[in-house]
Amino acid sequence: MIKVGLIGCGTIGGAMAKEIDQRIPEMKLVAVCDRNEVKTRKLAESLNQKPDLTTLDELIEASDLVIEAASAKIVAELVEKAINRGKDIMVMSVGGLVDSLDLFEKAKEKGCRVYFPSGAIAGLDAIKGAKESRIDSVTLTTYKPPSGLQGAPYLAKKGIKLSEIKEKTVLFEGSCREAVKAFPQNINVAASLAFAGVGLEKTRVRMIVDPALKRNVHHIVVEGEFGRLETRTENLPSPINPKTSYLAVLSAIATLKGIVNLLKVGT
Repeated sequence: MIKVGLIGCGTIGGAMAKEIDQRIPEMKLVAVCDRNEVKTRKLAESLNQKPDLTTLDELIEASDLVIEAASAKIVAELVEKAINRGKDIMVMSVGGLVDSLDLFEKAKEKGCRVYFPSGAIAGLDAIKGAKESRIDSVTLTTYKPPSGLQGAPYLAKKGIKLSEIKEKTVLFEGSCREAVKAFPQNINVAASLAFAGVGLEKTRVRMIVDPALKRNVHHIVVEGEFGRLETRTENLPSPINPKTSYLAVLSAIATLKGIVNLLKVGT
């Protein structure tokens, strides 16, 4: 039985908690933690097996697997704490680790597994394969409706008002490292793409806002010695949170099941 601790009781965290509670008998959710105590208590009370409501440090100590579904602001500190205690960790806010690459080496030294779900994009398995040869370029173009970008630091910094945008507009072009800092809640897929492929600087990102869109769209183009890969994922937003693609929720659940399943499909 894998004892799981969940940090973050929002859209993705709540979905994973219920999945563990109802459909993953090999796991037990033993502790939950969120800065919003009302949300934490509400989630715990909705489950058949009631987890403990704990502090961050208590949660890590009680768990075999720590799940981060909270915020890019705390993920580096959280991952470091989990690794220092020899715990495996699953990370949703992947972009929060772009300045903490040393943690990957520390995890290797400690024998800890770090899991990054594919999130709202397709093609990471093929990119991991292509990386065994030579990859020349990786470009991610993300299209989002204005509601999916509310609150992004880049908008405030540039004085961009989403309500004034009436047609498809390129908001940002740059490296993956720059993108995840500009849109920390919106583009974690870029970090996952970079870690699977050619790294944070060589992975190029474009962010486009389109008022006509009802879906979040991720278009990936990869070229290299293997040939050319092109994927386009059109994601419906989560019915609970328009900033989160529904596929990202499902990917998180699939990653949990992949940890315990004996059959491993895909690279």
